[in-house]
Amino acid sequence: MPERRDYYEILGVDRNASQAEIRRAFRRLARKYHPDLNPSDPEAEAKFKEVSAAYEVLSDPERRAQYDRFGQAGPSGIMAGDLWDQLTGFGELFDAFFGQPRPRRPSPRRGADLRCDVTLTLEEVAVGAEKTVTVEKLLPCDRCDGTGSRSRRAPATCPACGGAGQVQHTTRTPFGQLSTVTTCARCGGEGRAVADPCPACRGMGLRPGRVETRVAIPAGIEDGGTLRVEGAGEPGERGGPPGDLFVVVRVEPHETFARQGRDLACEVPIPFTVAALGGEVEIATLNGREKVRIPAGTQTGERFRLRGHGLPDPETGVRGSLYVTVRVVTPQRLSRKQRKLLEEFAREGGDQV
Repeated sequence: MPERRDYYEILGVDRNASQAEIRRAFRRLARKYHPDLNPSDPEAEAKFKEVSAAYEVLSDPERRAQYDRFGQAGPSGIMAGDLWDQLTGFGELFDAFFGQPRPRRPSPRRGADLRCDVTLTLEEVAVGAEKTVTVEKLLPCDRCDGTGSRSRRAPATCPACGGAGQVQHTTRTPFGQLSTVTTCARCGGEGRAVADPCPACRGMGLRPGRVETRVAIPAGIEDGGTLRVEGAGEPGERGGPPGDLFVVVRVEPHETFARQGRDLACEVPIPFTVAALGGEVEIATLNGREKVRIPAGTQTGERFRLRGHGLPDPETGVRGSLYVTVRVVTPQRLSRKQRKLLEEFAREGGDQV
């Protein structure tokens, strides 16, 4: 019997990997090796089946625990993938050696979750936005209407296992006959199989495709915030519900404003005459232009607060503040009159110029 590769190695994950990491690895490799996407690569289908077999075990916590305990081979050298990954309970184990295969139907399985990123400007964060995201996932085959059958007929009782979903193999040993039960390779344990597989989806009923989904993004969302779109993930298996789509929001850096939670901050240059004598300066905010009163004697680095000109709280809608830091600008070119006036100002103050 050929030696089997470690399931964790096949998926390229650590033995302590979470279920989410295992799902992500499977989706990446399934798309990479899917036969429809690699028609000229004869090894792609074999790799796709290998990846699917590894995911079938590692995605099930109980079967993964058995695999971690017994490794590639179970007791008496029986391959884990042939027996211990397929059987649960003493009754099935007893039948595996001494009895007949029991009819066993795989339970429904929820579809895998998907993730995508969406980018927003700070202006969009201030008011909220609707974005269209495109995700790649498995979709019902348009050639067979998702039936997996060329003639669109419903699956019939599997001829290989007679509907049991398992097949029994008997081996002669020095101690007598040894019977083992494995999942039927023809129907994958379903007990029903398509008689005339669709050539487009190879009987799976699903093909890789792209779907556009509209996502409503609330105002004030943080960079890295995640939105959940229920039912927009991969389709479930054997009648199970679909997974969800998780949209991760990325906020572009702004050329003027820096974000600090709900508050914004910016730096504004002001003429030294306004800083010395006082006055008003007009600044840009996310809500339009506003005037800021500058008191006489303002120094570089002083900060002024504009309430309600920050970002809204996603839950309460209450807006933060805009903090304006002023920077006094010294003129680099002076007219004769300006220079004369400044020299007089310096003499009046006793400054040496």
